[in-house]
Amino acid sequence: MRIKFLLTGLALLTLAAMAFAQPPDTLWTRTYGGGNYDYGENVQQTTDGGYIIAGGTRSFGAGGLDFYLIKTDADGGTIWTRTYGGSDDDYSESVQQTVDGGYIITGYTRSFSVGDQDVYLMKTDTGGDTIWTQTFGGAGCDRGCCIQQTADGGYIITGGTVSYGAGYFDVYLIKTDANGDSLWTRTFGGNEADEGRCVQQTLDGGYIIAGYTKSYGAGDYDVYLIKTNANGDTTWTHTFGGSNTDIGISVKQTSDEGYVIIGRTNSFGAGSYDVYLIKTDVNGDTLWTRTFGGSDNEDGFCVQQTVDGGYIITGPTSSYGAGGPDVYLVKVDLDGTQIWQQTFGGSGYDCGHCVQQTTDSGYAIAGLTDSYGAGLYDVYLIKTAAEPVPVAPFEEMPVAPRAFALHLPYPNPFNPSTAIGYRLPAPGLVSLRIYDTAGREVKTLVDGWQGAGRHEVTFDASGLPSGIYFVRLAAGEGTAVQKVVLLK
Repeated sequence: MRIKFLLTGLALLTLAAMAFAQPPDTLWTRTYGGGNYDYGENVQQTTDGGYIIAGGTRSFGAGGLDFYLIKTDADGGTIWTRTYGGSDDDYSESVQQTVDGGYIITGYTRSFSVGDQDVYLMKTDTGGDTIWTQTFGGAGCDRGCCIQQTADGGYIITGGTVSYGAGYFDVYLIKTDANGDSLWTRTFGGNEADEGRCVQQTLDGGYIIAGYTKSYGAGDYDVYLIKTNANGDTTWTHTFGGSNTDIGISVKQTSDEGYVIIGRTNSFGAGSYDVYLIKTDVNGDTLWTRTFGGSDNEDGFCVQQTVDGGYIITGPTSSYGAGGPDVYLVKVDLDGTQIWQQTFGGSGYDCGHCVQQTTDSGYAIAGLTDSYGAGLYDVYLIKTAAEPVPVAPFEEMPVAPRAFALHLPYPNPFNPSTAIGYRLPAPGLVSLRIYDTAGREVKTLVDGWQGAGRHEVTFDASGLPSGIYFVRLAAGEGTAVQKVVLLK
């Protein structure tokens, strides 16, 4: 009888695990491009509920490869497209909607460069028309990989430089004002090849950079994490990896003020290359690492913390899916344990480059495809629904909520609204309030009874001035505070 009860319990646990492991449904997919080579590198949901995609095109434009900017509605329908560049190759890497409703794009240019290639920075209005462009670099090869608007209305860019620095190729950090004029530049690295792939302004006003280094670390290439102050001076650096090649591609600051880094590794994992996920504390010290993938090659190109405190990852997979490779989407919990994985694509080459959780709690993934579309390769945009709400198979198996948590609001900086997610381990009275830097309460978002589980509230700051605000959550014995920056 004891064995029977044990087997029954194991069966129920298996069913419960299955109920929590279902990936979301695909709502729609779209392709964009012409008869040649077109790709999507970066996607962001815009304030009107649509999407902005940055990538490259050889089907349209003035030169060999041009910047390709696509604005869509909420269903992925094209509103407008723009190309930017000259007679040579120009590579788009990163886009962000700015607080004025326009867009800032970075990459690198061979059409307008002083040297071999230069960092290319472009500002557009809401319709994608160019307001200004800037280039940065010297006589060598310099490129921009990632951009973010900063709390002062300017911009921070990271990438790599051959023109400046200590070694063959160094991490390149550029700070500009709102007009794209350089305020300062910094380089980081040693005698070998080092590059910054992603940068984000941190809550203390400094910057976090992720990339790779051959100058430092344990192996051939290691993941390179650099923390600076507001002036770009080094606060600390860390490397992660083993004896082989390990590359960092994307970094985000998390709700606990630490960092999550995504990339690829062939020092660890099951295959030749696996997705490499690293979680650190606020000082860059490792809390945990995870790898995902099968016996073939996988890459992690983009990571974002989700409103439930977990993480969503995309990249390509050759171990799973219909063809080789396919778009790879992986959802993990706050401890990095995989909840589900999903692939998208056909018999050809399909790759996810960027993922973002959308306001409906689903996901938007941008990349490229040669399984579908009009040309050799097309821009590929995938929209999923929210994850299915977990339902225990039997009433006698309730699922205990996770611990109390206030997640990092997204977006941050923001204008005029940001989403605040939090988790309650038990039902009770909840207070969620906004305070200014003088400690004055400026808004009450929640003041009442709420059930256990995940919650999300929108903070609309339309009537408030630009500045720093503090979000304070109190429920039961738990309290937590997050800092947000309103930019108008």
